[in-house]
Amino acid sequence: MKIEPRQVEAFLKKPDPRIRGVVIYGNDDGLVAERAVALAKAVCPDLGDPFRVVDIAGDVLKGDPARLADEFGALSMMGGRRVIRVRPAGEEATAALKNLVAAAAGDALIVVEGGNLTPRSGLRALAETEACLAAMPCYMDNEAALEGLVESAARAQGLAVDADALQWIVERLGGDRGQTRSEIDKLLLYKAGDKASDAGKTITLGDAVDILGDTAAIGIDNVIAATFDGELVALDRALDRVFSEGGHPVQLVRSLQRHADQLHLVSAHAGKGGNIEAAMFKARGLPRGGPVRQRFERHLRAWPLRRLGDALQAILKAEIDCKSTGLPDEALARRLCLALASSARSAKARR
Repeated sequence: MKIEPRQVEAFLKKPDPRIRGVVIYGNDDGLVAERAVALAKAVCPDLGDPFRVVDIAGDVLKGDPARLADEFGALSMMGGRRVIRVRPAGEEATAALKNLVAAAAGDALIVVEGGNLTPRSGLRALAETEACLAAMPCYMDNEAALEGLVESAARAQGLAVDADALQWIVERLGGDRGQTRSEIDKLLLYKAGDKASDAGKTITLGDAVDILGDTAAIGIDNVIAATFDGELVALDRALDRVFSEGGHPVQLVRSLQRHADQLHLVSAHAGKGGNIEAAMFKARGLPRGGPVRQRFERHLRAWPLRRLGDALQAILKAEIDCKSTGLPDEALARRLCLALASSARSAKARR
């Protein structure tokens, strides 16, 4: 069976007892791991219990496809339903899961942590079509989901997040749930000792910049500058630095989108005879002066409205591809940056 997004939270809290195994898959490794732990804990709260929890590496099942059905049928020595965790798992686990479907009896829950399984995956298809199995997809969070995640985590600690801080945080978080949780936890830890006053109970833009405005953000700014300036050598260097320091491809793509959106907003306003200063004020986050403002004005002159529209289409396609094709996110982000930079370079050569 397929578990729809609206059904996920309820299923994680109370798994259907008729389900023998759940394949959790998708391009968000952090969310796959988080949901696998939550599902396993719904059956056995102590995942360190050696009598009720068994860990099996996916590649073990390739040489021993009967192992899963054997574990499923084994009795719990101390009582209580058992959990069999299979991780990481790919197509090599398909035969073992077929044996699980055919098994006569058992009371364990099999939790399989798959990778980014495509619709053609035999493992995914088996989990989606068998009545005693379930497939649970995990894809990168969109901005609305990220906002909800930040606000709920802050609320659980007795904190609020002001609107400017929330927008800034979401723009800089990648879509990967594990990375997102790490960054949110870092911010909440910083604010934990600052709740004595009412002011200390709100996470401000200043708090967010102080804690999360690290070298990764600077590196992404360098990528944006090189991309829209058409500087291919500088772009290659900046991309290498961002990814070597753990930068997330989807975060980079969203930063490119934000910059292109701002350019498009101001360019469209100017094209209608509007005041550029007013349009730049409307494009939130733009400084009133300094090198960042100068860079923005340079890009505004270099990128006419039509090419900005094409750029936004390319950026949107890249984000969709990152979430749906199974291709490496980093390669897709690099290809996008190179295409935009090449466009800027060609336009510069024609001027």
